[in-house]
Amino acid sequence: MANTYHQIYIQVVFAVKYREAVIADDWKATLFGVIGNLINETGCKTIIVNGVEDHVHCFLGLKPTVSISELMKTVKAKSSKYINDQKLTIFRFEWQEGYGAFSYSQSQVGSVYKYVANQEQHHKKQTFKQEYLEFLDKFNVPFEERYVFEELI
Repeated sequence: MANTYHQIYIQVVFAVKYREAVIADDWKATLFGVIGNLINETGCKTIIVNGVEDHVHCFLGLKPTVSISELMKTVKAKSSKYINDQKLTIFRFEWQEGYGAFSYSQSQVGSVYKYVANQEQHHKKQTFKQEYLEFLDKFNVPFEERYVFEELI
C-alpha cells in the first residue's frame, strides 16, 4: 500500500520439543540459513538467526501484513520438515509448541543482534529455561512457570 511505512523489530525464541539438545554443530548453520530464508520468503526481513543445541533465536523486521503466529507456524513447520527430510536427527524432529516474541526499538537493534550472535557464550553461563523466564520477566509477560515448558520425558 502506498505511503505505508513500518519499523517493527521482533525477536522470536523457540525450542526443540522437550528441549532436547539435538541441533548439532555440523548442521546448525545450515538450519539457521534455512530458517532465515523462510522468514524472508514471507516478506519479513531476517536480521540474524542463531541458537544452540536446544533452541533458536530469530531477530527480524516484521512486515505489518504478516502475523507473528502465521510466520512462526510456517517457519517451524517447514524447518522441521527440512530437518526430517534431510534425516539430520536419528528420531523424528519436532519443535516444542509455542514461542516467545519480544519487540524492540531501532535503538536496540545493535545490542539485540550482539546478544543473538553470542548465544554459545551466553549459554555457558545460563540455561535456556533461565534465559526464557528472564525474557518473560523483563518484558512483563504474565505467566505460570508450570505452563511455560512441557515436562521433559
